[in-house]
Amino acid sequence: MKTPNFMSDESFDEVFKQESDLINEQLQKEILIAMVGDVNAGKSSTLNRLMQKDVAEVGAQPGETKEVKKFYYTDNILFVDTPGLDDIHQEHSNETLKFYNQADVILFFLNAAGTVLSDTELKSLNKIATLNKKIILVLNKIDAADDVPSLVNYVLEHTGFAYPVIPISSKTGEQMEFLQKEILQQLKDANKDLLLAANMADKSSIAKRWILAAGASAATIGAVPIPGADFIPLTTLQVGLMLKLSTLYGKPITKDHAKELIIATIVGNIGKTAFRQIVKVIPGAGMVVAASVAGSMTVALGYAVKYMYEHNMELTPETLKKVYEMFLKKQK
Repeated sequence: MKTPNFMSDESFDEVFKQESDLINEQLQKEILIAMVGDVNAGKSSTLNRLMQKDVAEVGAQPGETKEVKKFYYTDNILFVDTPGLDDIHQEHSNETLKFYNQADVILFFLNAAGTVLSDTELKSLNKIATLNKKIILVLNKIDAADDVPSLVNYVLEHTGFAYPVIPISSKTGEQMEFLQKEILQQLKDANKDLLLAANMADKSSIAKRWILAAGASAATIGAVPIPGADFIPLTTLQVGLMLKLSTLYGKPITKDHAKELIIATIVGNIGKTAFRQIVKVIPGAGMVVAASVAGSMTVALGYAVKYMYEHNMELTPETLKKVYEMFLKKQK
């Protein structure tokens, strides 16, 4: 199997290896997420909502969490549920502070149906922030609260707008996707987001964000005014997107399979590829058109792969091409 003449087999192999190595490097890392908040703030139920299965016990009685509880979701994903701030035993305080210091993300829970950001909570937040500022304020139980926007503004103002405030309901699932997005964004800065994303329950919204981001990047690359200069960068982006989606859905693909899929879709639509290069010689408007074509082709590829994974379809060049062309028409 030969790749088209604009990219040699060696170049494609190099692109695939580069993107595969980046993903494999992520999957070997370790993630520590610490959760802190008053008793029954909904830490365990939120964790269970975020992930694909029940990870933590959900207690209904005050004082359920009296000690540090460690939940190994996988060998390299650790959640730490700490004692409630108003119920901590002195013998656990040093261990708790150690986890705050090491955490990749700290989820600081507030009760929207109770006393939001009490003096005790604010004092604890400020103490934790001296160790680690990678904090997300989780305003839980909004299903039982009135005027949630005012509560959010109150928390923001009294914490100096230093941390994101995400209002959710772990009971109903309301706005959980925003918490998921914020956690993954913070992990992305440490190049660890893919590892957690592959184990989260809501893969569809993650995939959509990745696809749209890749489309925007592709449009930027496609707007480069030099004909032919975007071939390798775009292929790198598209191969990377396919590999990320395959990892997200737990369906890895080989180098040869990836090459077949790219040829059947992006490269197989050679008319659009050639057109994108030709219009670049037209000043101004030509670059806009080229960017639009590159972006739409990348988004269509992403949505096609996503659709096939979510519908348990076999990812063959023939079937992917049909689904890809369906999504490409929608992009118009």
